[in-house]
Amino acid sequence: MIKNIFITILAAIILAGCAGSSYNYKVNTKPYTINGTTYYPMSSANGFSETGTASWYGPDFHGKKTASGETYNKYAFTAAHKTLPFGTKVKVTNLNNNLSTTVVINDRGPFKSGRIIDLSYSAAQKISMVGTGTARVRIEAIGSTISSSSASSASTTTTTKSSSGTSSGKYYVQVAAYSVRDNANSTAVKLSGMGYSKTIRQSNGKYTVLAGPYSTRASAESARDKLRNTYSGAFIVE
Repeated sequence: MIKNIFITILAAIILAGCAGSSYNYKVNTKPYTINGTTYYPMSSANGFSETGTASWYGPDFHGKKTASGETYNKYAFTAAHKTLPFGTKVKVTNLNNNLSTTVVINDRGPFKSGRIIDLSYSAAQKISMVGTGTARVRIEAIGSTISSSSASSASTTTTTKSSSGTSSGKYYVQVAAYSVRDNANSTAVKLSGMGYSKTIRQSNGKYTVLAGPYSTRASAESARDKLRNTYSGAFIVE
C-alpha cells in the first residue's frame, strides 16, 4: 500500500515536470562574457527565427540551477539559448524528420561553436535526437511566459537610419543592444565602415543596433551569416 502511494506521488512529480514550468521569469538584458565573447541578451524575441545545430543536456545537470535561477529539470520542456529572453516560448523543428516541440528558454548556452540551442532531455526525446546527440533544427519564437507589463520592449520606438540606408524593406539583422547610446553609436559606425546600412532603435532605455533594411528574407539571411563572423548573436527581425 505504502509502495503504491509512493509510486503515485513520484509519477505526479514527473508529469508536473513534463507539463512545463510555472517559474516567474524576469527580464534580464545584462551582457555577459563567456570564453572571451560577450553576449547581449535581447529585450524582445518578436519575429525571431534561426536555423542551426541543436544539442541537448540531461542527467549531469538535473537538479542544478540554470542561468535564470530556475532549477533544471530534464523532464520539463525547456532549453538554453545564448541571447533569447528568459521565458521565451520557442518552437523547435528537427529538419531531419520534421518533428517539432515547444520549449521555454530558462538557461544560457550552448557555447560550443556552431550550436544554437541546448534542449532538455524530454524536448530532445520528443523530436528524436537523443540518440544522435545533435540535429539540424529551425527555432522560432512564438510567445513568452513574461507578462506584457514586465516586458522590456515598448510599442513605440525611435529609429535613426544612416544616410546610405534605404527606406524599403522590412527585414533587419540585429547585431547588439546597449544601455548606453555611445556604445550603440560605436557599433553603428563600425557597421557603416563594413559597408552596411545601419539603424539604431531606442526602446525603454535600450539602444538596439540593426543592419538593414533588406527587401527579402534571403538577403537578410545572407547579411546575418556574414555578420556572425563579428557578432555571433546576430539574428533577423522584421
